[in-house]
Amino acid sequence: MSMQKSTINTRLIMSSLVISSLLAGCASTAKPNELDPWEGWNRGTQDFNDDLDKAVLKPVAKGYMWITPKFVDDGITNFFSNMNDIGVTLNDFMQLKMAQGGMDASRFLINTTAGVAGFVDVANMIDLPKHHEDFGQTLGFWGVPTGNYLVVPFMGASSPREVAGAIGDALMNPLTYTFAFAGGAAVSAINTGAKTVDVTDTRADLMPTEKIIDEASGEDRYSFVKNAYQQRREYLLHDGNVPEEEEPQLEEAAATENKGATKTNFPAPATTNNKPGSAPVSDNSKHFLDISAPVKK
Repeated sequence: MSMQKSTINTRLIMSSLVISSLLAGCASTAKPNELDPWEGWNRGTQDFNDDLDKAVLKPVAKGYMWITPKFVDDGITNFFSNMNDIGVTLNDFMQLKMAQGGMDASRFLINTTAGVAGFVDVANMIDLPKHHEDFGQTLGFWGVPTGNYLVVPFMGASSPREVAGAIGDALMNPLTYTFAFAGGAAVSAINTGAKTVDVTDTRADLMPTEKIIDEASGEDRYSFVKNAYQQRREYLLHDGNVPEEEEPQLEEAAATENKGATKTNFPAPATTNNKPGSAPVSDNSKHFLDISAPVKK
């Protein structure tokens, strides 16, 4: 019980430090950008995340790639993707996507059984592709505004709505409850190890995207990441059908911030099943902006 109280107190202290730093970062900007009022905080936090990635995450990911055979790497990726499908299915239903929810529920059941706890993506082999629905999109579906662009320590590009969405997604992840309710140091160690493997595996999968970011971002990497992230979230929220009235706003914001820089067009996920009468199916896997990419050497 005392350990649980200590954990809660630690989280409260860290949350207070983040909020205090956010307010300080916002106040330190002499002339805040109306389109990005938290830019001072965001740029500093992005630099912190990049330094952390360069010092810790990237070296660990390289070591992971060196010692892990590809079939094992693919199996680990599939396992955590299968766990994520629980939340995806719940968010499908909360967004009233009943047909897609049924497909994703079937995908989870098939991969958990025939796919050996999800290590083999059998569902994809029988034309049940991966979706990406999260609680941030669910909040947006029900009219919750996204809020200002926000870079979160250790998390990367986000917004107030997406931070709340991340908390909701954590509550839908079974691993969260093994840590919260299962006692014993062994269980906590296993849970921590699992999360570490998930982060490391995700970071390793993002390795090929570094060159794309470095070449496309130019001198202002911050604006590139921000604009690409916002465009991507709008695409996912509207299932690829972004309203025309919102597109000019994104373009105007990008033009104002980049001051003539090349517009960022983040690639849309591939649509794979658009048969008449069936729910649209998109392969919306984790995109590389979910974790901040490293700084160019």
